[in-house]
Amino acid sequence: MDRHPAEAMARPDLIRLDDGFVCLRFESMKVVSALAAVRHLLDTGVVRPGDTLLDSSSGIYAHALALACHRYGMRCHIIGSSTVDHALRTQLAVLGAHLEQMEPSDDLKLDQNRRVARVRALLAEHPEYHWMRQYHDEVHYLGYRTVADRIRRELGTERLTLVGGIGSGASTGGLARALRERAPDLRLVGVQPFGSVTFGSAHVRDPEIIIAGIGSSIPFANVDHGLYDTIHWLAFEAALAGSVDLLRSRAVFAGLSTGAAYLAARWERDRAPDRTVVFVAADTGHRYVDSVFARHEEAVPVADLAPREVAGPRELVLPWSRMRWNRRPVGPGGSGFDGRVGEGASRAGAAP
Repeated sequence: MDRHPAEAMARPDLIRLDDGFVCLRFESMKVVSALAAVRHLLDTGVVRPGDTLLDSSSGIYAHALALACHRYGMRCHIIGSSTVDHALRTQLAVLGAHLEQMEPSDDLKLDQNRRVARVRALLAEHPEYHWMRQYHDEVHYLGYRTVADRIRRELGTERLTLVGGIGSGASTGGLARALRERAPDLRLVGVQPFGSVTFGSAHVRDPEIIIAGIGSSIPFANVDHGLYDTIHWLAFEAALAGSVDLLRSRAVFAGLSTGAAYLAARWERDRAPDRTVVFVAADTGHRYVDSVFARHEEAVPVADLAPREVAGPRELVLPWSRMRWNRRPVGPGGSGFDGRVGEGASRAGAAP
């Protein structure tokens, strides 16, 4: 029996949508990461009960960290993006977390940089605070090991493909590292929005939105580029179509990043029907009711969508591009995006 609701939230559902096609559905995926990270910090003496944990968040991690702090008797201080909505602000307040929310900005990089600057200023004032560094500290990989163990138990590891949004790198990275201990042939497919620096698409602007949670305007140290076999970049309109189709055809109500992962997973499954494809549904669709699901009549049929195969980030085009990344590492700070695949690697569009 669970001792706290966060522990129940940390266990995802495995839903078989079709033969060889599985949804790994979370209520809120980062709860897995935050719970394990805080528990590890307590067990190793880095922090003690009652200490203040501090971090920056656009929303989902703020809720996860507040729950973890509630579970383990810690104080929580969040520097939040302007995207933190009224429902989340209210939950954070009732949970006892302190939220400082940034002023609205149309510039995601400015928003992220301002949040980091505020974190550093707080640390200078309160050196006893512990900065969780969700984007840069590998402690956030730890929680995904138990999820990988469940995938291994229920699905096995033979001919397995994992598809998910990249974001901070901890979720797909943590799952892949754990699964590859026994299945080195696991294929990892990462999903990115256009406009993100993480895999070199900062030069391509999505006129609608940079999909929250799976991209970034600043480099994240937790992203291990060398883990990924294939990358899909999807625009808002494609992700919207995926989210709507996933609800309409499969009754899975999930967020916008899940719609993008679902489209990419469908494509990968159709290219390699002998493999089991698992895609990550990171959260529910509640915060996307107005921005996505209320616009369901605008959704393009997913059968009409297909990615353009590219050889490098310089060739990216909206609304959907795909590249065989071939586990190519990238230098510190995201350097190394020269528009070419790595030396000795097959070019994009080659057979999987």
